[in-house]
Amino acid sequence: MKDVAAAAGVSVGTVSNVLNRPGLVSRATRTKVEAVIAELRFVRNETARHLRVGHSRVLAYVMLDGRNPFFTDVAGGMEDTAGEADLSLFLCNSANLAAREAAYLTRLEQQRVQGILITPVDPGSPQLDEIARRGMPLVIVDRTRNSDSHCSVAVDDVVGGEIAVRHLLEQGHERIAFVGGQLDIGQVRERREGALRALLAAGLGPDHLVDLTTSRMAVADGGNAGRRLAGLPSATRPTAAFCANDLLALGLLQACAALRMRVPDDLAIVGYDDIEFAAAATVPLTSVRQPRRRLGRTAAELLVQETADPTHEHRQVTFTPELVVRESTYQ
Repeated sequence: MKDVAAAAGVSVGTVSNVLNRPGLVSRATRTKVEAVIAELRFVRNETARHLRVGHSRVLAYVMLDGRNPFFTDVAGGMEDTAGEADLSLFLCNSANLAAREAAYLTRLEQQRVQGILITPVDPGSPQLDEIARRGMPLVIVDRTRNSDSHCSVAVDDVVGGEIAVRHLLEQGHERIAFVGGQLDIGQVRERREGALRALLAAGLGPDHLVDLTTSRMAVADGGNAGRRLAGLPSATRPTAAFCANDLLALGLLQACAALRMRVPDDLAIVGYDDIEFAAAATVPLTSVRQPRRRLGRTAAELLVQETADPTHEHRQVTFTPELVVRESTYQ
């Protein structure tokens, strides 16, 4: 910076302002300093800056599953907000593994990121509280907690499950498969709860929901669930399926094609998330749409606010999903 200042004929403080607070410098001076920076190929030392201010200009998102386009879309919304605040966004993939998530959180604290966004494996993890107590701003994404110790942004998954199954009931289906991951995943549990509510409202008992549990929530697992469903006795086989996410629904759709089961004639299918591939499927997929980018943008806005304002009050923001009807349920 001293070299840049000497070559431009300005003070080191002016160079610092050009780099960090350009609005304080006249356009002519800023242009002159920027030209010298380019000529000298100067790149500022962010590590030294971190030591001075105590944190970096980096936000981090610890996503639950990097293979699922839902989370990359959410990250896209975060990136929009980060860019507007002149911040960078780092992505970490916990792969739904608690130990891996914990290791990332430790490293991010050590790196002094400005704040953390996380879709946690366990929203009740004590590590999240410990991070907040040490002064690191943290926002929970696509999850809720039973306390207001953090900001959170989520979608009402009970409503999402309810509108999905209500739609299938309106199409005349009374025996419905629920294709979902393990019930210790909050979203899966809540989407199933919504499905049961819809059945109850229609005067049908929980036995009208056939659980096809999967160990993961990927395309291959949806395909396996489809083969299991096809092997059920025809008299009790569900005529419709509600899948806990679109990847499961797309795998189920592939299995139907391989097994010569017609969609929606033999099996109607509803997914969840409305990722881009849902509309592009061979049979366009009916899906419960979450406002993915808005979810990420809002979470990042709350985090930026918290990093800038020590008196910030935590907020819990909940969005309502909507059903997008396509050919997989409607003839």
